[in-house]
Amino acid sequence: MELGGHAGTLLAVAGGLVAALVVCWLVLVAVLWRVSRGRTGWREALRLLPDLLRLVRRLAADRSLPRGVRVRLWLLLGYLALPFDLVPDVLPVIGWADDVVAVALVLRSVVRRAGPQALERHWPGSPEGLAAVRAVCGLSPA
Repeated sequence: MELGGHAGTLLAVAGGLVAALVVCWLVLVAVLWRVSRGRTGWREALRLLPDLLRLVRRLAADRSLPRGVRVRLWLLLGYLALPFDLVPDVLPVIGWADDVVAVALVLRSVVRRAGPQALERHWPGSPEGLAAVRAVCGLSPA
């Protein structure tokens, strides 16, 4: 009888954790939807996507960068390649918002560890695109 009581408690705790995760996920989706609504820069952001992916791949392959930085970049590429993530990509606009947040966080950590010169050295696109990436990383555009 005691084992059944523990199993019931474990089931209740697991159910509570699942419910909490669902609520957190819904809050994240709502926040991303609210933040992304009315933005006009999505078309411009999509134009940067190929250059941004090349940048991340080049940074990940750069053996002069610290190993931890390269590991984060490879994990980011893996996350971006997966068909499923926190917010499904099939949802218009907000489906890519979590990917944008992940890229921004990883690139900010790269800049903190490797310096902005790493971005400049590997950026394959236009100076305007580099300025946008620098802004995402919390750097001055110039």
